[in-house]
Amino acid sequence: MNQQHEPRRVLKLGLPKGSLQEATFALFEKAGFPIRATERSYIPHVDDDEISARLIRAQEISRYVEHGHLDAGITGYDWIQENGSDVIEVCELCYAKRGFRSVRWVLAVPEDSPIRSVRDLEGRRIATEAVGLTRRYLERHGVHANVEFSWGATEVKAPELVDAIVELTESGSSLRANRLRIVDTVLESTTRMIANRAAWGDPWKRRKIEQIAMLLQGVLRAQGRVLLKLNVPADRLDAVLSRLPALHAPTVSRLSDEQWRSVETVVEERDVRELVPALKAAGAEGIIEIGLNKIVP
Repeated sequence: MNQQHEPRRVLKLGLPKGSLQEATFALFEKAGFPIRATERSYIPHVDDDEISARLIRAQEISRYVEHGHLDAGITGYDWIQENGSDVIEVCELCYAKRGFRSVRWVLAVPEDSPIRSVRDLEGRRIATEAVGLTRRYLERHGVHANVEFSWGATEVKAPELVDAIVELTESGSSLRANRLRIVDTVLESTTRMIANRAAWGDPWKRRKIEQIAMLLQGVLRAQGRVLLKLNVPADRLDAVLSRLPALHAPTVSRLSDEQWRSVETVVEERDVRELVPALKAAGAEGIIEIGLNKIVP
């Protein structure tokens, strides 16, 4: 008798092409989903037959997710707001192209500009890639100004072409290099995993999206943290534990020798160089530091 098999289900996932691409690929690989893509390819291969990925500019992903061309995607909160996309925000993934932090859209002007606040923009010209964000920002402050779309190199347009710009920055170094001064923050943004509403209502797709999100968040929780394992005489246990910061309470186990205990705990990697000598002085032995890929609560 012929057996009928259900067709293999696939989640259509949008990944950001451009500045976030490298960091996103690294994040997915640590989460257990290695991705391969050639330089000109827009269809990367994910080491999971249930994921069909597409590389798309982050600016566009929320629109494709909203309209159902993609089931889920990775994009910035700023572009969700810019596009006004009606999507499910599955989780926050706080990473950017240069590190694990948020980014800001800022209002900036030349260093010698008389503009000191958003109120001073009345009747002025502003260049930005985030036209919608900027217009809504001005509306909130009751300011009328001419906002024009910038195709790039926005920093060099002030003061010759425009009076001010609204630009994305992580550290502000590019703005300073172009002799620009930050006046205000328009929006703070982090990377988000989003889902199409119909896909979120599909039990299989939702479960797959939630599994990916859980593993990605686990990778981010592990950043900058390590596992310390050590042995300690039972009579020195309290002294050692008093020196241990921990993500949660340290795990203490009895060893075959009743006079000894084994201790495990997760700590910030930056604290290890001070912590290990202190633990050794308190009586700990056999101290081992282990790198972490994921922390899933």
